[in-house]
Amino acid sequence: MPKEHLIDVQPIRSLEKLNDMKWSLKRHCSERDYILFLLGIHTGLRVSDLLSLKVKDIKGKTKVTMKEGRKKKPRIIPLDEVFPEVAAYIEVIESVWLFPSRKGDKPISKIQAYRQLKKAADMVDIESVGTHTMRKTYGYWFYKQSMDIAALQKILNHSHPEATLKYIGITDEGTGNSLNDYAL
Repeated sequence: MPKEHLIDVQPIRSLEKLNDMKWSLKRHCSERDYILFLLGIHTGLRVSDLLSLKVKDIKGKTKVTMKEGRKKKPRIIPLDEVFPEVAAYIEVIESVWLFPSRKGDKPISKIQAYRQLKKAADMVDIESVGTHTMRKTYGYWFYKQSMDIAALQKILNHSHPEATLKYIGITDEGTGNSLNDYAL
């Protein structure tokens, strides 16, 4: 597995690039890889949690309760936004795993998930992509839309708001610039 902490894995900050990535995954990788990315950017789940999903865990559901991450903390995950595409995908896969490997009856590995994301990103000139890109992209867009760092910190199970801001690539410089136009 590539050491993502050694490369500067970033969220996808542009809607155009986000759409390019989706297109590239669908066109040059597979529906499986596209759905993995779609769920990743809409749920903020870690890749290990995504890969552990079975079809029965989400089939026909618009919300799922999962014990996620290392802490196994329960979280309710809404799937309304991606439900139609996920449901259509589930109808055509023949595996108990949501993201099945072609090698035996198991899910794809984190390494394979990384390879497919990297391949798709390279095709559309997106740099600094890894498996954490999905979770970071979720966090970045959640924060941009809500500006609620406390809620995002809780969702991502981070212990400090500063860690959450750093994780999603929001720097002090960006925060400082937003104060330039602030007046009461």
